[in-house]
Amino acid sequence: MTDTAPLRAAIVGTGAIANAHAKALAATPDARLVAVLDQDVEHARSFAELWNVPDVADSLEALLASGRVDVLHVCTPPGVHAEQAIAALDAGLHVVCEKPAALSLDELDAMTDAARRNDRRLAVVFQQRTGSAAAHVRKLLDAGTLGRPLVATCQTLWYRDPAYYAVPWRGKWATEGGGPTLGHGIHQIDLLAWLLGDWATVQGRLWRLGRETETEDVSTAVVTFAGGTVASVITSALSPRETSSIRIDTELATVTVDHLYGHGHEHWRITPAPHVAPAVSAAWALPDDEEPSGHEPLIRDIYAALRSDEPLPSTASDAVRSFEIVTAIYSSAATGREVTPETLRDDADRRRSLQSPVTDLRRS
Repeated sequence: MTDTAPLRAAIVGTGAIANAHAKALAATPDARLVAVLDQDVEHARSFAELWNVPDVADSLEALLASGRVDVLHVCTPPGVHAEQAIAALDAGLHVVCEKPAALSLDELDAMTDAARRNDRRLAVVFQQRTGSAAAHVRKLLDAGTLGRPLVATCQTLWYRDPAYYAVPWRGKWATEGGGPTLGHGIHQIDLLAWLLGDWATVQGRLWRLGRETETEDVSTAVVTFAGGTVASVITSALSPRETSSIRIDTELATVTVDHLYGHGHEHWRITPAPHVAPAVSAAWALPDDEEPSGHEPLIRDIYAALRSDEPLPSTASDAVRSFEIVTAIYSSAATGREVTPETLRDDADRRRSLQSPVTDLRRS
């Protein structure tokens, strides 16, 4: 007889992003949130009361040893993601981890190794991949319907004031891992790579223009993809008019998505080239049934895969690809060289830590 009971979920870390996970779990028939854990016990209790969670765990060790949880959602600061995820995977749990999944490529490799040796799933939250518009555009690109992708831009232009960096773990290599390239830009970089496929080369620079941080507050990069697309990538924490934007110019059309933290059909546009007949471009229209991007469709699809013992959906797999691109930006900034997937793995310093030279152009 097939077990139809919901998978039992727990959340470690009950900060702001944990609410998105709790809301998504409440909307997922295959899941039931049974426990939460936070170093601030009172905060965990308030969170549990808000989301009607029956148990506040005393420790992660006790929670993992209890046998009462099937999936751990890691919503803590990134400095402890690898340690907590590996412990859960070794205890036989699946893991859903917020981005950035780790502080370094070595840490992420250790996490994926733990998932493999325990035959468990490691899903990293890149919810920008989700939504019916993104799925439709990916299908068009994969099928060659829009012609070959030629040139792209990827912009994460956000604004974080000095008070944002007053949180002790932010802006420091040891505890945040990197600056906005890792913490913010990775979302759009991940969506770009999900649409265009494997990367081929990266040239990058790191800049400190306006914030008192150890890390960069701006980065610039040129990324080429295996299919021949050239992309300009810029990430900023200093931009008052905030936007998250991707543009892909193909032989037959321009595809754009302009949003901030999530996108629906209204944020996407497919503009045909002048020589494309209206009857041809009409077939590119977004589907009538709209689903916005977000944690809910992502977690729903993750749990459906876990329930059926199927591979993770494309929206939750291949977490290493965008982390490699981000690491390559830091590696290029450190070495001054163009980075390829092969040479990236030769940069042992950047595999261990993203810490890299930052060009400081602040004015006193």
